[in-house]
Amino acid sequence: MRKRILLPALILLVGTQMYAQKKWTETPKNSYSIIQNKGGQTLGYSPKSGVKIIQVNGLAFKDLNKNGRLDIYEDWRKPVAERAKDLAAKMTVEQIAGLMLYSRHQAIPAQEAGMFTGTYNEKPFSKSAAKPSDLSDQQTAFLTKDNLRHVLMTSVQSPIIAAEWNNNIQTLVEGIGMGIPSNNSSDPRNGANKDSEYNAGSGGSISQWPEELGLAATFEPAIVEKFGSIAAKEYRALGITTALSPQIDLATEPRWNRFVGTFGEDPKLATDMARAYVDGFQTSTKSIAVYEGWGNQSVNAMVKHWPSGGPEEGGRDGHFAYGKFAVYPGNNFETHLKTFLEGAFKLNGKTKKASAVMPYYTISYGQDKKYGENVGNGFSKYIITDLLRNKYGYDGVVCTDWLITANEGPTPDVFAGKSWGVEKLSVAERHYKVMMAGVDQFGGNNDIKPVLEAYQMGIKEHGEPFMRKRFEQSAVRLLLNIFRVGLFENSYLDANETKAIVGQPEFMKAGFDTQLKSIVMIKNQNKTLPIAKGKTVYIPKRVTPAGINFFGQPAPEKIEYPINLELIKKYYTVTNDPAKADFAIVFIKSPISGGYNRADREAGGNGYVPISLQLKEYKAVDARAQSIAAGDPVIDPTITNRSYLNKTSKSNSYPDLNTILETKKAMNGKPVLVSVNISNPMVFGEFEKEVDAIVGEFGVQVEALMDIISGKTEPSGLLPLQMPLNMSTVEKQMEDVPHDMTPYVDTNGNVYDFGFGLNWKGVIKDNRTQKYIVRK
Repeated sequence: MRKRILLPALILLVGTQMYAQKKWTETPKNSYSIIQNKGGQTLGYSPKSGVKIIQVNGLAFKDLNKNGRLDIYEDWRKPVAERAKDLAAKMTVEQIAGLMLYSRHQAIPAQEAGMFTGTYNEKPFSKSAAKPSDLSDQQTAFLTKDNLRHVLMTSVQSPIIAAEWNNNIQTLVEGIGMGIPSNNSSDPRNGANKDSEYNAGSGGSISQWPEELGLAATFEPAIVEKFGSIAAKEYRALGITTALSPQIDLATEPRWNRFVGTFGEDPKLATDMARAYVDGFQTSTKSIAVYEGWGNQSVNAMVKHWPSGGPEEGGRDGHFAYGKFAVYPGNNFETHLKTFLEGAFKLNGKTKKASAVMPYYTISYGQDKKYGENVGNGFSKYIITDLLRNKYGYDGVVCTDWLITANEGPTPDVFAGKSWGVEKLSVAERHYKVMMAGVDQFGGNNDIKPVLEAYQMGIKEHGEPFMRKRFEQSAVRLLLNIFRVGLFENSYLDANETKAIVGQPEFMKAGFDTQLKSIVMIKNQNKTLPIAKGKTVYIPKRVTPAGINFFGQPAPEKIEYPINLELIKKYYTVTNDPAKADFAIVFIKSPISGGYNRADREAGGNGYVPISLQLKEYKAVDARAQSIAAGDPVIDPTITNRSYLNKTSKSNSYPDLNTILETKKAMNGKPVLVSVNISNPMVFGEFEKEVDAIVGEFGVQVEALMDIISGKTEPSGLLPLQMPLNMSTVEKQMEDVPHDMTPYVDTNGNVYDFGFGLNWKGVIKDNRTQKYIVRK
């Protein structure tokens, strides 16, 4: 009797769904279609993918897994947390393993030489007849065979090509497996220096802003939030839904070569900037309730690097075996967490906290208080589970830095895998250790096989129910970041809209205005600046000595003009004869060096040399006699002391000092201005008294610098770092302690300390300095 009553009710329900009044319209585009649900979500899908539209109660939904019915994860009316759990439970182990991969760097089209090459029908791009927006052989393989769904984009030919490539990749993945969209990402790509690796990303048309350290030099978090909001619009127009930024390491070690990518050394300023940056990126123009405060214009922010890569011993960087240790001689570990706990994890916006975190390569030496391990942060259960997850309650995605599971190079200065502390484990064992540490994703790995091997290791140790639950835990976190930016509803782009959005005049102006605000006038003897337009300027060529680039590859000597003279000519007459010039500008860069010398090792030394922040040759007479950390079980097991005491080195900027002094002499008393591209603190005492004016910039367009020099705009930037008196104070400072160097005092009595800057009237004192500078 009960069955006879229920059956008609069920038929009526189905009939209502099938014949309910249609509440949606479909508009075909070039390669996809857009569906507008009345009072609901907008959908995008490609007929080429094989996905069908099903109607329920008059509304349209995508049948992503092609089973003919509406699953919870396909229902855009449901909260994203519910949808993520439903999908994770339906996925195979192989599908989840693929979701845990994060691709190596992908240029569009693929490069034909170098580290990130690719092919099209097994041919280089130039010989393949492929379109720039086509997927490479390697991309097709890792998307289909390895189930990868997180792709790191680097350079693209143009915004239109980026949009077309995005649609190609989304069409492919929409039609396979569970129809999970591709979550495309990017390292920072809005810099003004378009010849750097990632800033070339948009083909030069994206809005241009100073480097992150330059954003800090404005001392205005509101500007940084505006940057994030604008960059997010451009990212979404390019098909990018995750930003591998900001870098919120507290830069307490002045010699670290990633200093310029941070918000500086001050905990309060860096924390405020971190919060503003993430709020700007993640806050959508219109939040969607079921997206938990996110929206389809939000961009996930992956903050890096937990628990801070700033305190590198001796300034050596963790991309290399010679820089694998972060040390805390000042017992200042907790201070380095502030940018995360009080900044990126405590947002003002509705998204509440950064969606993802990347641990750094380094071993946070001596900080594991529970298990006593000295392993890279991505392998450390104490750093990830006990601290980040359990103590501080972070349940978002944790993704390793790139290539931590790969093997290290044959010498400590080779750019290769970075398996610090677990060098003797196999690749699969490293994946398992990362997973058991509480990490969700493997950066720079396109290969599913070691993840599946790690799964089998877990079954042997804990049983299959445990490992399935562990996999689903990461799957839910990863899927949440795809759901709440709206990719499951619509991952497609209109190339014409992309072209109109990326680099639009309003965005370009905002970036240029911020460049102006980031420039710091450091010295202005006798009010040398401003110098009126129309004067004649002499600009000497810059000598860059032969050396090794960031990736450990040889770089030849260069002698060239350091700046585009055609841009200078918009402001001044340019001459190559100092006698005819009214003034001179010498363009230099912060001195920096590597910290390791293979020849020293081959000669019987330990290989470790000082990193110099001065222009002339430097001998480390005040360095530690015994390094805090040492040890490499594969490469240098016999080396227990990485000290470089009494060794000498030269920075890669050492010819600049001669150029300054020669220019001073050639100008015969006429004004000499030095423009410094600042990436690190540096010793100004070698040349400050020889020049009339100094300006510091953090990656700006020539026009912005000339607007300051010519007086069109008054300088307002402040130093977001200390400038040391000498290298002795650099050696004696502690890697983990901010503001612990003796700053340089110039001939005018100005102290080149954190927060110092000049305008036309003199030393800047305003509400920014009152807020961030504590006077002792």
